[in-house]
Amino acid sequence: MSIHVALHHRTSYRYERPISLGPQVVRLRPAPYSRTRILSYSLKVTPEQHFLNWQQDPQSNYLARLVFEKKTTEFTVEVDLVAEMAVFNPFDYFLEPAAENFPFDYDAALDQELAPFLRCIDLTPKFTDYYTSVEKELLAMKPWPPRTNDVLVAINQKLWKDIKYSIRMEPGVQTPEETLTLGTGSCRDSAWLMVQLLRRLGIAARFVSGYLIQLKADVKSLDGPSGSEVDFTDLHAWCEVYLPGAGWIGLDPTSGLFAGEGHIPLAATPDPQSAAPISGLVEPCETKFEFDMKIERIFETPRVTKPYTEEQWAEIAALGHALDKELEESDVRLTMGGEPTFISIDDMDGPEWNTTAVGPMKARLSDELIKRLKDRFAPGAFLHYGQGKWYPGESLPRWSYGCYWRKDGQPVWAHPHLFADMQTDYGANENSSARFVHALAERLGCGGKWVMPTYEVTFYYLWRERRLPVNVDPLKSNLKDKEERQRLAQVFEQGLGKVVGHVLPLKSDFEHGGTAWSTGPWFLRGERCYSSRATLPSACVCLLIRSLGSRKAVIPTCTNKIRWRTAIHCHHVSILCVASAVCRPRSGRDFHNNAVRSVWNPCQTTSHRKPSIPQHNRLLLANLLTKSCALRSAWSRATASSSSSCRRRRRWRSI
Repeated sequence: MSIHVALHHRTSYRYERPISLGPQVVRLRPAPYSRTRILSYSLKVTPEQHFLNWQQDPQSNYLARLVFEKKTTEFTVEVDLVAEMAVFNPFDYFLEPAAENFPFDYDAALDQELAPFLRCIDLTPKFTDYYTSVEKELLAMKPWPPRTNDVLVAINQKLWKDIKYSIRMEPGVQTPEETLTLGTGSCRDSAWLMVQLLRRLGIAARFVSGYLIQLKADVKSLDGPSGSEVDFTDLHAWCEVYLPGAGWIGLDPTSGLFAGEGHIPLAATPDPQSAAPISGLVEPCETKFEFDMKIERIFETPRVTKPYTEEQWAEIAALGHALDKELEESDVRLTMGGEPTFISIDDMDGPEWNTTAVGPMKARLSDELIKRLKDRFAPGAFLHYGQGKWYPGESLPRWSYGCYWRKDGQPVWAHPHLFADMQTDYGANENSSARFVHALAERLGCGGKWVMPTYEVTFYYLWRERRLPVNVDPLKSNLKDKEERQRLAQVFEQGLGKVVGHVLPLKSDFEHGGTAWSTGPWFLRGERCYSSRATLPSACVCLLIRSLGSRKAVIPTCTNKIRWRTAIHCHHVSILCVASAVCRPRSGRDFHNNAVRSVWNPCQTTSHRKPSIPQHNRLLLANLLTKSCALRSAWSRATASSSSSCRRRRRWRSI
């Protein structure tokens, strides 16, 4: 977010009579190394009859050399530029390892290049005393050796405190001795004193003249000065030091700060004389000097500290009311949903909050957040932990936490203690699923005689094991697919003969409004009932609904939206209840297809169409789903369903 400002600078010399002007050198063009971006620049000179030649001095500063043919009574230079005031961090640099601590030595290859910036003037009494005091303060810094950045900050702050700023209209720059004797000086005087002080300490330094732009802050500073109360600009001077690895870094002893986006360099030279904004020869005469500078904000982007002006807010509100009126007149009805993004305040740069789908803390913090939102905005709401979006290329769907409540304030769910805690391991296993299924059978009055255990699909895992190299341990295989690697290791570790869940076939005749449930045997080709090769969620309850009249079957999968395989055309419904104690991620597609093919499909149907569902069957299913919620509560009380350690499927869902 940046602000564009237009700067206008006018310098005028009016002479009592027509005089001859020698060649004039103007250094009022932002230097090519300016960190503040200059969007446009123009230079206008009066008298108009002149020759202009742009040059660059040995330090790459821009010079405008002007030659005038005729005598003149006026010499005026006008500069207009537009700068992009984008904030940058003045400490955004790295130092070479050898220069991270003070004192340090420059590379021998830089001796000749930095020689002009290490040249010191003769010592004088006041300057010697001041330099000695600075040296003692640096030697007392702890730990030793101090960091180079800390040394520069300390010296900059010391000069800001010791030298009082004053506006001085006399030409030229005071010597360090004069500045220390008076205890005051203009910006150029303090800058030159600091240049000489740093050079005595062995740090290459140069004198910089340029523009200083200070904008009024949007909000008051909580600690320290808030800066200028109005937008302000002026010619300014500061110091730059050369740091290996960072280059030239600006220090402003007038403010005690490092140079920022408001410091726009025009010329940086070893000595102040070479950085004068305008220099040249004129005939002796009486001269009237005029000087004018101003800035204007020409573009501002909305930002946190100043989103919009009152006028802009009024225009936005007026436009909104006009649109609302048009929508009402056209009978357009809109709904709007918000999707704010939450990240961890402790690890906001972590992969799970920027790139990856899941991570070690996302599920836990999301669980805490949904509960806090429920307690704050919707007491008595119903929490729903289920499947979220399933993006292409991802083997498993993501999880989604939902909170549902009524607008009238009536509670939707009055038993929050039945919700399992995501952070608690309840130790659910095959015994838990067996107890649940038997308790369910007894609750429905059909007995648990036909409860069947389920096992991993042995043939698939034996085939996967045979494909591994001889020297590869299945428990430590280095497969490219991380999920497949974890699945194989877990299956082989627990054994292929371990029970992973239980199933119970159920049937209810709704043709005459009956509510009795019955069960019966399954007739499978094998002696055992095998689960899909895809892993199942912990304590998963799934319903297989069979339409007796239409001889077609349908399975609603454990998702937040029922995926229909075939239609239901009558009220004859059979239900298959599957309870699994395996805490592993699964593929919904594999689980679904396997159940239709090999678990129970007496009709031998292969239809995979997605037909519409008649209205009376929708009401039937709504009743069935309501009853399944009671089954979920029974499961919670009987087994205290565990929090799954799956990658995305965090909790079993009852449909």
